[in-house]
Amino acid sequence: MMSTSELFDIAGNKVLVTGGARGIGLMIAEGLLRAGAIVFLSTRKPQAAADATEKLSELGEVHAIAADLGTEQGCRDLIDAVAERTDRLDALVNNAGATWGAPFDEFPDAAWDKVLGVNVKTPFTLAKLARPLLEAGASADGGPARIINIGSIDGLAVPNYENYSYSAAKAAIHHLTRHMAANLAPSILVNAIAPGPFPTKMMQWVLDERGDELEGANPLKRIGRPEDITGLVTFLLSPASSFITGTVIPLDGGLTSTMSVALFDPSAKEA
Repeated sequence: MMSTSELFDIAGNKVLVTGGARGIGLMIAEGLLRAGAIVFLSTRKPQAAADATEKLSELGEVHAIAADLGTEQGCRDLIDAVAERTDRLDALVNNAGATWGAPFDEFPDAAWDKVLGVNVKTPFTLAKLARPLLEAGASADGGPARIINIGSIDGLAVPNYENYSYSAAKAAIHHLTRHMAANLAPSILVNAIAPGPFPTKMMQWVLDERGDELEGANPLKRIGRPEDITGLVTFLLSPASSFITGTVIPLDGGLTSTMSVALFDPSAKEA
């Protein structure tokens, strides 16, 4: 039987994190490096890749790669670049994503093409292309490799914002997670994390306008912190999660699991 420290040890794991130069992806990359993992991260722009390398290299071994994951060729370029640097991957974290907001009557077709492409098609394409590296990672230590898809609570409950293609895409990636899990087991475990509000650039305008309301509505009376996402990712990458696949885990302080529908209070009838 493994000791507790061995159960949660991911030191030396080779992990690819897409969209790892900012937001939740950057939180994940930083946390993995502090845990001793070797991190490969993608970002769209070469300057962002250079900045990420400079910022993160003091924490451990990091390889930042510029790639446009909105295209199949960009996905191929990323996996080829990773394969030039390593012969295996222990995990793929599909974090890169896009969003779009507009009123219902003005919501454009382009919002569906872009958001569904990056949030659903790209994770599938990357998983397919990275599978040989992940299978090599699984055979290297005898334990399963991992794929973690970053979904959203917007795919679990109806959002308060008109981001129709985003919420639909996140619901889709949750179900795609289950489908992939069924077919890639036992050598690759596939799970999803559905974050609630975190302090990211994508969420900043919401936090500026309704931050107090968001915190007040949460049972824990706060939004997510970097250690919340890195803790869950570390668990899902570690031997401690080796009997878990096909799950979608809300990371929202209980926001979605404790939601209630206020209709009427029968005890409040007029006398």
